[in-house]
Amino acid sequence: MANTIFDHLSHAFETPLSNPVLIFSLILLIILLSPILLRRIKIPGIIGLILSGVVIGPHGLNVLERNSAVDLFSTIGLLYIMFIAGLELDMNEFRKTRHKSVLFGFFTFAIPILIGYPVCYYILGYDMLASTMISSMFATHTLVAYPVVNSYGISKNEAVAITIGGTILTDTAVLIILAVVVGASQGALSQQFWINIGVSFAIFLLIMFGVIPRIAKWFFQKVEGEKTAHYIFVLSVVFFAAFLAELAGLEHIIGAFVAGLALNKLIPHSSALMNRIEFIGNAIFIPFFLISVGMIVDTSVLLQGPAALIIAATLTVVAICSKWIAAWFTQLVFNYSGAQRQVIFGLSSAHAAATLAVIMVGYRYEVIDENVLNGTIVLILVTCIVASLVTEAASKKVVLAGDQDTVTSERNVAREEQLMLPIANLNNMESLLDFSILIKSKRSPHPVTLLTVVPNNELAEQNLKRARKNLDSTAKYASGSETEVSMMATIDHNVASGISRAAREVAADGILLGWPSKPGIIEKMVGEKTESILNQTDANLFMCQVDKPLIGQKRITLFCPPLFESELGFSFCMEKILRLSQELTIPVLCVADARTQRAVSEYMEVHKTSTRILYENYDGWDDLSGLRQFVKDNDLIIFVSARQGEVSYRHSFDGIAKKLGKVYAPYNRILIFPSRRAGYSLDEYEDVSTAPILQRIGRGIGNIFTKEK
Repeated sequence: MANTIFDHLSHAFETPLSNPVLIFSLILLIILLSPILLRRIKIPGIIGLILSGVVIGPHGLNVLERNSAVDLFSTIGLLYIMFIAGLELDMNEFRKTRHKSVLFGFFTFAIPILIGYPVCYYILGYDMLASTMISSMFATHTLVAYPVVNSYGISKNEAVAITIGGTILTDTAVLIILAVVVGASQGALSQQFWINIGVSFAIFLLIMFGVIPRIAKWFFQKVEGEKTAHYIFVLSVVFFAAFLAELAGLEHIIGAFVAGLALNKLIPHSSALMNRIEFIGNAIFIPFFLISVGMIVDTSVLLQGPAALIIAATLTVVAICSKWIAAWFTQLVFNYSGAQRQVIFGLSSAHAAATLAVIMVGYRYEVIDENVLNGTIVLILVTCIVASLVTEAASKKVVLAGDQDTVTSERNVAREEQLMLPIANLNNMESLLDFSILIKSKRSPHPVTLLTVVPNNELAEQNLKRARKNLDSTAKYASGSETEVSMMATIDHNVASGISRAAREVAADGILLGWPSKPGIIEKMVGEKTESILNQTDANLFMCQVDKPLIGQKRITLFCPPLFESELGFSFCMEKILRLSQELTIPVLCVADARTQRAVSEYMEVHKTSTRILYENYDGWDDLSGLRQFVKDNDLIIFVSARQGEVSYRHSFDGIAKKLGKVYAPYNRILIFPSRRAGYSLDEYEDVSTAPILQRIGRGIGNIFTKEK
């Protein structure tokens, strides 16, 4: 009996492993432990996974062998890397600095190739195709060190912006070169090849940028509630794009990269869908690919003689030096400081995802040999470490020079930001929560506070239990985007006082409400709920009507009344509006008078935002009907109002929610009331005119007996 058990165990653990359950368990254990263990000695996680693959691979301990299952997961991970590379690019930043980004992209693409090709051809002795592929690999870069500049608060520095923009150009150019080299290696580089690849590439781009975004937008709008379906649809697009690229005679990784660019505008970076894409990719597919790369590496080649070590050292030196020269040329042309040059070099010197993609394709088609593959692994290890160290040192110098994105006090305000979301109607809960995720500051560690107020009556205890159950379902939805929420269920005499008390308890900066419903006759007599909330709270208040998916919006039309810039909540409201624009990748049309336009423009200059904004002048704020001329189909309407007695308040704002609801019923709309100083009231003014007050009282009495149409 004991011998039988021992034989069974020894057979199960025979190397290379054959049991699929055991293989998958081992892979998951490596994915879990290797980044944790190597992080302590400051080695990037990507290197840890590759080294793990070397150890367990056929050239190491021979625990695993490459088979069809490993190849399948490896291919999925490779496509995933290129897709996320296209999806995460900030197109707003690219548009803002596109001219400088193009020139930097040319430098960081051309200089490594001009240096790398002669070195590979004349010194290392590779043929023309191999030299071209290796030198194009030098031109790629991965923004491994971007979290460093983000943590130092210089992510909006122009040097960082042009480096991100240059990534789009250089990666695209390298992938085109890859297609040509692969075609040449197959002996197909003829006139017919160029005609075929030109026509097929044009058709491919037409489908990817003309057809796929329209289908995706329609799908996201029509299948709004099925969040799992959104993820499956995105995966389908990625693999369909990879297949189309192969049909067009290109590499499948080009298709995945283009799919990321095509869906870039349709998937906000803070959305639950983006979180699912990154989470599953970073947890399973991408680590699997990195382990499979390590399984190919044959370390014995490095020990057979000095040739392999010389190649690895040469590749690493050329990669680092060529990127530094590109950064130096960029500094000369744009008159940047030495610290900015080092930031550019640090961000662009790391070789990881795209480099691996190019080399793996070249190795598969036997354009390059094992020496280059092994040398590339060494190159990735060294450049990732160098990039992290250089970027951190340069970021400190930029901060000391006073070139941070915002001043310290404003950044601290962002870190302490508190958003509160009172839940009254579960039907619009998801849209409100999605909106709060889009506008929430990424620097704030505080959760979004979900609040339910229960009337203080004989059913209060029973209603409180039901409210907490509803909050639990809301929290479960929020977990889909990894948004941290805190839940409050409280009893009060009325909703307005309950919200007011809770807002003071959590020191809320912003309160997000659903659009006010049509008031009944009792509410008209004793005062509407939304008016009571406005009167009893001082925080920035957002009333949201988001019935349609925000993915369908083409522009934000922002109505700013005169003296909006003098309100206490001006900066907070502008930050949220511009953040929403960046998340949705859509421009803003600001309708305001000349003074407010100047204030908005100055705010954008100070905060170095990449949002594209246009201005229209409007002075007739006593007649709001004239604003209709600025609104187009698929606009998201944001109207900035004011509480009664505030500096930008006008009598035309009376009943503003009701007016906007009638005129702009088909549109998504946000009504904003900027914050005011605590304890502010009309009693502080001595010169309040009597006539307008009597007019408002008269209109209020008339409204009680006016039947709603």
